[in-house]
Amino acid sequence: MELSRKRQRELKKLRRHAGDVWDEQREVLEHASRILRDASRQAASVARDDVAPRVRETYEKRVVPGVEAGIGSVRHAAGATREKFVDDVLPAVTGALGSAIAVLDVARDKRIRDALRQVGSTGRELATKAGQKVGLVEVKPKAGPGRYILIGLGVVAVGAIAYAAWQTLRADDDLWVEETEPAADDVVE
Repeated sequence: MELSRKRQRELKKLRRHAGDVWDEQREVLEHASRILRDASRQAASVARDDVAPRVRETYEKRVVPGVEAGIGSVRHAAGATREKFVDDVLPAVTGALGSAIAVLDVARDKRIRDALRQVGSTGRELATKAGQKVGLVEVKPKAGPGRYILIGLGVVAVGAIAYAAWQTLRADDDLWVEETEPAADDVVE
């Protein structure tokens, strides 16, 4: 395919123009890279001369004292906790263990077990009645016939609801009426 001379001249002109644009872009990119190098040198200089000393100063004046104070607070809290445990908790626990061991020793004594057996049920009945009179022991009401009647009515009601739901939701083919064409004798004019 041959191009006309006019088209060839236009293509040469476009090639030259594209080459010029390419050269200009290369120059712009080189200039931008020089500016970027200078900017990075300046940023490093500012960071080294201005920012780093401020960060170091802030760290030394604000962070280090806070950490040291925090460590001191933790040490103080640990000491106070240790003192509370040794002075308050440990004696209470050892006292409770001592009492439990004493009760077990008393319960192992044969004479005490025999005395408790003799008191037996009569003592228990007397203590229960006395507790009820004083109000320490609650009297539990016994189940009467009304409770069982209500349970029976509830079971019947649940059964009736289940049966009604089953009747409503079941698929019954007999409920559908088929459409039939009227017979010739049944036609009324």
